[in-house]
Amino acid sequence: MSNRSASRYTLPGSGIILMALAMAFSPAQADTKAENSAARQTNTLQSLAELDGKAPSRRQLNIQSWNTAEGARVLFVEARELPMFDLRVTFAAGSSQDGDTPGLATLTNAMLNEGVAGKDVTAIAQGFEGLGADFGNGSYRDMAVATLRSLSAADKREPALKLFAEVVGRPTFPEDALKRIKNQVLAGFEYEKQNPGKLAGKALFANLYGNHPYAHPSDGTAQSIAPISLEQLRAFHARAYTAGNAVIALVGDLSRDEAQAVAAQVSAALPKGPALSKPQQPEAPKPGITHIDFPSKQTHLMLAELGIDRNDPDWPALSMGNQILGGGAFGTRLMTEVREKRGLTYGVYSAFSPMQVRGPFMINLQTRAELSEGTLKLVQDILADYLKTGPTQQELDDAKRELAGSFPLSNASNSSIVGQLGAIGFYDLPLTWLEDFMQQSQSLTVDQVKAALNKHLAADKLVIVTAGPKVPQKPLPAPTDKLAEQPLGVPEH
Repeated sequence: MSNRSASRYTLPGSGIILMALAMAFSPAQADTKAENSAARQTNTLQSLAELDGKAPSRRQLNIQSWNTAEGARVLFVEARELPMFDLRVTFAAGSSQDGDTPGLATLTNAMLNEGVAGKDVTAIAQGFEGLGADFGNGSYRDMAVATLRSLSAADKREPALKLFAEVVGRPTFPEDALKRIKNQVLAGFEYEKQNPGKLAGKALFANLYGNHPYAHPSDGTAQSIAPISLEQLRAFHARAYTAGNAVIALVGDLSRDEAQAVAAQVSAALPKGPALSKPQQPEAPKPGITHIDFPSKQTHLMLAELGIDRNDPDWPALSMGNQILGGGAFGTRLMTEVREKRGLTYGVYSAFSPMQVRGPFMINLQTRAELSEGTLKLVQDILADYLKTGPTQQELDDAKRELAGSFPLSNASNSSIVGQLGAIGFYDLPLTWLEDFMQQSQSLTVDQVKAALNKHLAADKLVIVTAGPKVPQKPLPAPTDKLAEQPLGVPEH
């Protein structure tokens, strides 16, 4: 995936709930320095004493939605606390739309702000900076995004929007910039050869998805990137960056009329065209283990199987079940058994990543090479036992409390709200999705969580990739409540 100052959309339950509420996939946070600085001047944190057992307050969102004349869907939340606004345009233009040219979507997105009529990349950057505005862009498997944060005063907003519309809707794709970015991508591929985690991750997606568009790396390959031409970039932009293929999310110091004008300006600047079809559902992969020999003291272990798409009604139950298994930090089943009791790893995590079609469920960790086979067997046994027994009532109650405490972060800032709006629009979720998710999660029973997990997961269907050296194996240490040494699996990369 590629990300240039833009945060990937996340919704509650993917990986660590706290992180998910705040954005798949994936991936880097948007620059929120200006907003956070202003917020610190006007807001103070509630102390535990002030809360006194009460649920933390959160902003109530009044999400307004409409379509532009060109067919773009718009979602808007008026927020007058700060004199600024956040704009995020999401296109179904991720690497799943690459076709036979892996990396085409990533290169197209990376080239957006390299040139417009009369301005090169430096002039574009200086234009945004001079207006106190921030531009970001990123490309992923499902989507590509372009973002703008700007002051809302008309003398700043209007020129910032004009420049943004030119960058996203009418890029010139300079040839010298394409050569430079290709060289950067190719250099990144060389660096990845020294990173066993990257190698394992690419192999895992290839094994999990086979011939599906999700199988190839979002950034492409050395063989596919080199021959991509300017004509291919322009054609992809004309096909995938259309108004009909876009979702426009707006949050901030704007009236409804101003928001409509902003959305109309952006939509009108985009190429005309319909929405692209989403990929077909992937076929079930063949379970098995693939090992990548790599000279290292540690071995990366990645376990996966197909999960769900973003619209699956079991998402609240699965996200809650995953939180208990390995989606949080300390206290999850995996962290307790693998790190806390045995010291086999620095961290072990599990996550569902629902996408347009079935995204992966993954477990990821690294451990000492001579203990890798035993650790892998332990993780498989923990998953199998969890599917057999389900969570305890205490585990479910604790996870519900954690969600209730972290849920306010989903709309604590304009940047987090615009990310949520972008996801709601892109995945065609109800406008009440955040509230529905919270209510459904809090009403879950142990049996419902167990049933959902067993409906979508099976311990004998795992696709596994390991990356590390081939060394004689040692038996695992016995579990204990008092580890004398630091965990063995301290990350090397």
